[in-house]
Amino acid sequence: MLVGSRQLAALLPDPAKARPAYRHLAHALGELILDGRLALHVRLPAERELAAALGTSRTTVTALYDLLRESGFAHSRQGAGTWTSLPQGRAAHGVSRLLAPQDTAIDLARAAPTLPEETLTDALARIAPRLAGHADTPGYHPYGLAELRSALAERFTARGLATTPEQILVTAGAQHALSLVLALLSGPGDRIVVENPSYPNALEAMRRAGLRLVSVPVADGTGWDPEVVESTLRHSSARLAYLIPDFHNPTGHLMPADDRARTLRAAHACGTWLIADETLTDLALDVPAPAPFAAHGPGTQVITVGSMSKTHWAGLRVGWLRAPAPLVTELAAQRVASDMGGSVVDQLLALDLLARSDQLLPGRLDRLRTQRAVLTEELGSLLPHWRWHTPPGGLSLWVDLGAPVAADLAERALAHGVRVEGGACFATDPGLFAHRLRMPYTLSEETLREAVRRIAQAAAEGPGTGPSAARQHWIA
Repeated sequence: MLVGSRQLAALLPDPAKARPAYRHLAHALGELILDGRLALHVRLPAERELAAALGTSRTTVTALYDLLRESGFAHSRQGAGTWTSLPQGRAAHGVSRLLAPQDTAIDLARAAPTLPEETLTDALARIAPRLAGHADTPGYHPYGLAELRSALAERFTARGLATTPEQILVTAGAQHALSLVLALLSGPGDRIVVENPSYPNALEAMRRAGLRLVSVPVADGTGWDPEVVESTLRHSSARLAYLIPDFHNPTGHLMPADDRARTLRAAHACGTWLIADETLTDLALDVPAPAPFAAHGPGTQVITVGSMSKTHWAGLRVGWLRAPAPLVTELAAQRVASDMGGSVVDQLLALDLLARSDQLLPGRLDRLRTQRAVLTEELGSLLPHWRWHTPPGGLSLWVDLGAPVAADLAERALAHGVRVEGGACFATDPGLFAHRLRMPYTLSEETLREAVRRIAQAAAEGPGTGPSAARQHWIA
């Protein structure tokens, strides 16, 4: 793929702002690559074209490209131009801590809320009569319980997207829904458009399916660039696209309505199946909850994925997808080959909790707002050089440490009794987002304060993370 000269120039600073200009531009371009805003393995513009777009000399751009190649952020092939890359040794080291065993560490690796004991106890008591009514049935429901499918369809309709129960498939969580879709609609070698960064378990499912990831950046502070999304869909010939438009995980961004419509039109024109992950949709803290993504344009090839995990409790393992009815039938037939159907108990609990969302959710959102405020206050006090965009919803902050020390800091933090996830885990390519941490605010205020205190101690023991350290890692 090729990045246009005007497109790249819009992302770079004015060459006249600092001297020497080529080194100033190299710093900025390296940051774009490390932060995922400029994808890897993309061909850079010809020197003359970029010089014209930047309003600088070709000599400056030649020196810029030479320095990028010298530092490992670009490589050239004879007759094929200059391409973005990463320096050797910048691949991610360490694996996701999501699979780490439960222990006494404060866990900031999982962005998932707990369920109050009394809420679960009361729900179990209420569903007991319904459960008894299912005891004389086989208990297999590959499409999901009929009453739960109806309730989910009604929720979509109430949110502005007319839906029938035949368009709903109940799954064992959103990850299960995604895996079913990948298995049915794609094969090894197919391309899938994904955001960078994105949800690690979704990326892993795509890699295990043998798909080729084509990334579009979700930039800190600005979110999606609709022109880049449209261009990527148009030129990639991707079979599928996977987006998290509502309080994106991990950045927290909310895609504007106009961008949703543009994305849907582009996907429709390209014949691309678009998977909209709406597991965080109801966690709107500062804005109204958005309408379903598929309601913003042509929805004939849109699959919407949702779950109880982020709004209620991940222990239920109940999710769903909304899709055209014929596709739901195909997915249900495929599902039978693996698990025959979900737990009746869990589905009845989900049905009860969904029916009481108007009572349960406001209190949960209030707690999240308070916990978010505590986390940002403590970070600002103890780690003032760190930066983040406060999200309008969701469960976590995407924190910029100012230097590529996230993996090392995560290791030191674990020694202080805090498990936290470095940004590389969320990247489509190894080595990116090494200066980022995802920090959920799902724990109690007291626990969050203690977690930040311990992380600050760990940070003080290692390399600097202030502004002066930010760029020294790639160009001395």
